[in-house]
Amino acid sequence: MTKPPLRVVDGGHDDPDPHRALPHDLGAERQVLGAMMLSARAVADARQVLDGSEFYRPAHHEIWQAICDLADRGDPCEPTAVAAELGPRRLTKVGGGPYLHTLIQDTVSSTQAGYYAHRLAELAYARTVATTGIHLIQLGHQAADGDTTDLRGAVTAAVQDITTPDARGWPTPTPLEATRELPAFPLPMLPDWLAEYAARLAEQTQTPADLSGCLALAVLAVAAGGKVWVQARGWREPTNLFTVIALGPGNRKSEVFAAMTAPIRAAETMLREKAQPYITDIAIQRRVAEADMEKAEKAAINAIDAIVREQHLEDARIAAERLQELQIPAEPRLFSDDATPEILTSQLAQQGGRMAILSPEGEIFSIAAGRYSGAPNFAVLKHGHAGEGMRIDRVGRPSEIIESAHVTLGICTQPDVLAGLADTPQFRGQGLLGRLLYAVPASLLGYRDASPELIPAHITQTYADTLTHLITRLHAITEPISLTFTDQALSAVQELLRETEPRYRPGNDLAHMPDWGGKYPGAIVRIAGLLHLAAHHHGTWHRPITADTFACARQIGDYYLTHAQAAYDLIGADPDLADARALRDWITRTGTHRFTANDAVRALRPRFRKVADTEPGLRVLEAHGWIRRLPTPPRASGAGRTRAALYEAHPHASEDGPGCL
Repeated sequence: MTKPPLRVVDGGHDDPDPHRALPHDLGAERQVLGAMMLSARAVADARQVLDGSEFYRPAHHEIWQAICDLADRGDPCEPTAVAAELGPRRLTKVGGGPYLHTLIQDTVSSTQAGYYAHRLAELAYARTVATTGIHLIQLGHQAADGDTTDLRGAVTAAVQDITTPDARGWPTPTPLEATRELPAFPLPMLPDWLAEYAARLAEQTQTPADLSGCLALAVLAVAAGGKVWVQARGWREPTNLFTVIALGPGNRKSEVFAAMTAPIRAAETMLREKAQPYITDIAIQRRVAEADMEKAEKAAINAIDAIVREQHLEDARIAAERLQELQIPAEPRLFSDDATPEILTSQLAQQGGRMAILSPEGEIFSIAAGRYSGAPNFAVLKHGHAGEGMRIDRVGRPSEIIESAHVTLGICTQPDVLAGLADTPQFRGQGLLGRLLYAVPASLLGYRDASPELIPAHITQTYADTLTHLITRLHAITEPISLTFTDQALSAVQELLRETEPRYRPGNDLAHMPDWGGKYPGAIVRIAGLLHLAAHHHGTWHRPITADTFACARQIGDYYLTHAQAAYDLIGADPDLADARALRDWITRTGTHRFTANDAVRALRPRFRKVADTEPGLRVLEAHGWIRRLPTPPRASGAGRTRAALYEAHPHASEDGPGCL
């Protein structure tokens, strides 16, 4: 608002125009009242902005009150009803029945009630400013006359009416940040031997149950990935998972991680020891075959007789074929702490398409984003999540062929690492964000028991023995097995699909995250397979997955859904929501009260390059109650271009700061 120029006041007059009327617009008042008598919608629009005190002419306030009384009773508000509500005496005071009909006849359009109501609210505020100014002048003169009693307090009280934000007509704003309390991991849904250990470990380490619970699923996926598939109706899922737990420093992530993965390390050692004699034998056979081939080649070179030479060449060919067959197998490996995509691909090729990344840090994400190579490479993670085949051709090296790649991720990381995923657009563009099962638990720092109950030795032993047995038994399977569902469980899978589908529609809770939501039913099917294997670790897993097991998996899936929504909020994966926050922060930072989309574009380049870019974010802000689009003024006849939409910020938007919205 442009400040008027200062004027010299002399002659003892405080106001060069003391008889000037206070700001008002009787025409706008008539437009509001006429529209209200024409349309119930106009009544609602006007009452959203006005309370009646904004009318400058007392008669108009009387008419306003009569209309509101009728509306409150649900009665019609046409002129005859208003006249009856006013009664003969009050009707005469406001100008009689003909004046009410004049109000209607002069109304441009009942749809403009909102615009004129805002006009009246602005003028009422202007009158308050003017009268406050007069009062301040009087206070100043009283001080000049010697009465300085609490002058500052009187001034503060006088200006309070014009400085206090007026939130009438505004809804209570909805926060743009996720403030809901997230559920804890449902440990009782796990089989007893696994649930008991995870719960006891969480108690002993004073860490959230989410940490041990999510890692419990990850270690099951290490055991089953690449060995077990789950067959649904017309589609199937592998049993590897990508789990990510975001928890701040000082929360003993490494301690929990080491305890949960200890049986995997033990099983890997057992598998290596068991394989070592075979590996040694193959190595010996290769050396013999190499010697045979070399001997036959030399004999062929030295042979004078053609027939003898051909016999030696045939011996060399046989030795070469034998050498080709005798490939020294890699030592069995179940997991790696971190690996580049190239190394992970080679490990998959060496380990029959099965590999896990288990790490208490999130280095795999920065590595995949191109920390060392300079370019993102998510191919192995994408193929490895889906169990797809891979062929990698590299210059100067043999091709690597993987019939079915299965990668499991069990990652503990810092929340800021998770938030940083948004810095690499390919994480979402190539679908990696949608493949992760997120956990964003609250930290227990500051609330931990210094003397927690320790895990009984027999519970630790049961966990270690059971998981090690499951890993080694599944590792020995030469051909993948396929789990099926009972008819009742299969019906539950179909019900999940039916219930989930509408949630992808615009405005529903999965609309902004279809990449994750599209894999949500499949993740539950995978979890159901893992729970079934854990419950039938003695080898009875050929039985169908029951409806009860699927119900447990669905509860775990619901947990992951809620945490995924919070994680997407943390990452800023919803572009419309991210734009809304940028707009809100600009409003907060600059104290902007009213603005157009063009104003936002100019202020927030290069985020917004054109007006259309701001529209999704503005819609989110409007839906959350932090801005509102002001009614467009009526167009004069022959007017040119339509005026740009004007937005008004919530009165409290510029005083509370970004964190509270």
